[in-house]
Amino acid sequence: MVDIESINLSSVYEKRKNDRDIFQELMPTKVKEILLVATKYDAYSIVREGQFSDKIFGEYLQLNLYSAPRFTSVNTKQEAVEALKTRHFDMVIIMAGIDRQAPLDIARGINHVKPRLPILLLVNNNYDLAYFTETSEPLHYIDRVFVWNGNTSIFLAMIKYIEDKKNVQRDVLVGNVRIILLVEDSVKYYSRYLPLLYTNVMLQTQNLVADDSTDELHMILKMRARPKILLVSNYEDAISVIDHYKDNLLCVISDVKFSKNGSDDIDAGIDLLNYANSILKFKVPLLLQSHDVKNRKRANEIDADFIDKDSDSLSKDIQRFIYHRLGFGNFGFLMPDGRKVADAHSLHEFQELMKKVPIESILYHASRNEFSKWLMARGEINMAELLKVRQADEFEQKKDVREFILKVFEKVKMQQLRGRIVNFDPTLVKDNRYIIRLSKGSLGGKGRGLAFISNFIENIDFKKIIPDVNIRIPATSVIGALEFDSFVEANDLYNKIIVQHSYNNINELFLKGKISEALNEKLFLYLVNMKRPLAVRSSGLFEDSLLQPFAGVYSTYLLPNNHPDINVRQKQLREAIKLVYASTFEKTARSYFKAVNYKIEEEKMAVIIQEVVGHEFNGKYYPHISGIAQSYNYYPVSYMQPADGFAVAGVGLGMYVVGGEKSYRFCPRFPKINPSSVGDQMRDSQKEFYAIDMSRTGFDLKDEGEMATIEKYSVKEADKDGTLTYCASTFDLENDILLPGTDARGVKVVDFSNILKYSYFPLADSLHLLLKLFKEAMGVPVELEYTVDLEKTSDNGLPTLYLLQIKPLIRKEEMVTVDIGKVEKARTLMYATAGMGNGINREICDVVYVNIASFDRTRTREIAQQLGTINEKMAEEKRDYILIGPGRWGSRDPFTGIPVVWSQISRAKVIVEMGLEDFPLDASLGSHFFHNVTSMNVGYYSIPYDSADSYVNIDMLKSVRVLEKTEFVKHLRFEKPLEILMDGRERKVLISQK
Repeated sequence: MVDIESINLSSVYEKRKNDRDIFQELMPTKVKEILLVATKYDAYSIVREGQFSDKIFGEYLQLNLYSAPRFTSVNTKQEAVEALKTRHFDMVIIMAGIDRQAPLDIARGINHVKPRLPILLLVNNNYDLAYFTETSEPLHYIDRVFVWNGNTSIFLAMIKYIEDKKNVQRDVLVGNVRIILLVEDSVKYYSRYLPLLYTNVMLQTQNLVADDSTDELHMILKMRARPKILLVSNYEDAISVIDHYKDNLLCVISDVKFSKNGSDDIDAGIDLLNYANSILKFKVPLLLQSHDVKNRKRANEIDADFIDKDSDSLSKDIQRFIYHRLGFGNFGFLMPDGRKVADAHSLHEFQELMKKVPIESILYHASRNEFSKWLMARGEINMAELLKVRQADEFEQKKDVREFILKVFEKVKMQQLRGRIVNFDPTLVKDNRYIIRLSKGSLGGKGRGLAFISNFIENIDFKKIIPDVNIRIPATSVIGALEFDSFVEANDLYNKIIVQHSYNNINELFLKGKISEALNEKLFLYLVNMKRPLAVRSSGLFEDSLLQPFAGVYSTYLLPNNHPDINVRQKQLREAIKLVYASTFEKTARSYFKAVNYKIEEEKMAVIIQEVVGHEFNGKYYPHISGIAQSYNYYPVSYMQPADGFAVAGVGLGMYVVGGEKSYRFCPRFPKINPSSVGDQMRDSQKEFYAIDMSRTGFDLKDEGEMATIEKYSVKEADKDGTLTYCASTFDLENDILLPGTDARGVKVVDFSNILKYSYFPLADSLHLLLKLFKEAMGVPVELEYTVDLEKTSDNGLPTLYLLQIKPLIRKEEMVTVDIGKVEKARTLMYATAGMGNGINREICDVVYVNIASFDRTRTREIAQQLGTINEKMAEEKRDYILIGPGRWGSRDPFTGIPVVWSQISRAKVIVEMGLEDFPLDASLGSHFFHNVTSMNVGYYSIPYDSADSYVNIDMLKSVRVLEKTEFVKHLRFEKPLEILMDGRERKVLISQK
């Protein structure tokens, strides 16, 4: 394994190019600005009349081209030169007027100013055309002459002619695009031919990509992979194109008579097509075009198609050739004798028929490279290239050809999907290499984070860095936020809740609402394929944002997903989704919105449906390990630095760790450091864990809430399940030591010793690397939520680390320099040397204090309720306060601290935790609670029991006026504001009377 400290993001992140990435790189040169040089009359009749612009835009919109160029018209050479000096233009079109010498003079002047700028000449009629093609004066500065026939499609052809000429070399190199070679020396004919070719090629490409593309942007990008059309007018130029692009030729369309060796040759076209047949590795369609129908016979002799130039059905003839011969139509599977055995109308049908058609048909088409050609026409660049490089005769057995082609399909499909957000496909829901979108709209904060993780891990080869573990996300689907909007609107919930302030029966109102039929059908198909337990999680727009994480505000429901009736499972899933929606308006969320000065009406809710990682053990479903990891550590010990971060791990479902219950804390960079004594480790070890109760096929999510399907079990049950083997050690009473593993008899201590100290599984290295890379990628400290499946996968025999969520840890704010100075104990309410927070506050008079004298560790939930009542009053008065109490705040475990939720203490600006003799401070801190503390820059400080340098002045508290008193809580108010000095660098705080 490489040295993680030496790794940075740029050295390991290699964005893998799929077709979509390639499409974005194609056609870098676009014609956006055109200078039209014409007489005032021509300029008026073409441009200023208005019809021209409308028609040009119409042509572009019809072909799904969204960047129609802008025309600027000038009348004289001087105006043209001035325009070129002040603005950028991509090409110039000069229209020939009565003065036939003027265009040549204008072209010469433009070339002098911009030597490399393409210049095309457009003549009005065949009479003018004859003058310019027969003149003795060479057209040195004019790239091509076209004839205007009154149809604006000639402008499209002229523009695309220049674009293709400029982009072809790069696009062949980057995207392996195909080329149509058109050999024609008659201006009259290619002026008619090119618009027909471009229009038909683009329309056929548009029809194909509309069927296969996942979204509109993909469709537009895919259009860039259309074949390029190269126009040449003599034999030598045509040979040069064939030689240079022989591996990318899609077809050759040639006239019969044109210049060869400097003079007209009546056999030039025949010689050219024969040359193409002789040099090309795979035969391509050939088309001979002539106004002499006698040449049809000559075309047949060289196995070429024929089109009569003077045909009244010229457009249809070209369309038919493109559709049937260039791979734009259906793929007809033929036998060697020409008999058709099947037709593929789409990519999916093509793949399915590939499994069924006779092997003789496959060999016939493979030997002619027709699979690659057909796929290339559909923009399937990677697939076409992989099929092109192998010939049928390279395989030992004929059946291997079929297997190879099917494997290419599967390989490219997975490469295209990995790390992407893909539209719903029921066959894909169990895979974990991408995100499935069940409906449109924003993915929300958590959804965005997961999509980022998915894309991130697919572009880093973790096997090279940490080869002994898989790093993945669970199978994930997302219901976009537009569904939430539709649900609220369709069921009139905004009016019933927000307008009427009816917050007492929110869950009932949402459960009565109906989700869209389209989503309902997708959920059914989803459950047909997904049989494992599910986590239905909130993903609000504001969740996990850089400014305000909104951690733990909304609901998550775990479903066993094991009822024998799929209709019941679908109903349970619908209810969970609706209740996640409803949590947007619950009291906790409303209090949070009020605390951060946001409008709840601005929130939109996406929903994540995620496979729960784990296995079933004796009726319990849970993962071996769950935890969180943060890239910044506010409580480092030994020689750890804050930037080394920390991680917390526990057995079972992650809600145990996230909720701040007793779990194992370690530093991923120094996982072997544990400053606690054996006695402390036994006392603080995880005693219980959460799992999904798989015996519960029926439950009531509304009344039982998030815990409806979850049970808390003793760690002894995990030992019976055999899941502690690598997660726990056994206390050896005789030697007073912990022995890694669970084989020996004795008390089990969950310390992950076999993993962290003896490297059974590189959890610490993996987290250390991920925190480092994600912090660099996001630009701020981050928190990861993870889970581990120690069972080895069937594909590579490795355990798997799953990433469930990523969020920014804190806002990036400038540190305020605070000088605490000398501490005068008589005037000091509190002094602490361990904690977090930065800044000065001289406005708070109130202290809410859990009375140590009456504190009862068995009644901490009642204390939380009493605090919530006082907090509501403080919120109404818009007053902030200092909160002081025993144990860890926000812990889910009522025996290690007071289990408040954020809405119960939202006006607290400094939070102090005190250790008591029989109530020591636990080493963990609930993730959601922690996020709210850090994101709001709330001071959070610890006062250990019997500390030599940190203290709360209890005597001072006793002397202050009591504003309100409950059984466990006192609300005090000082006459004058206290001075709060929080030094973020030194992690100290001083609260004193002025």
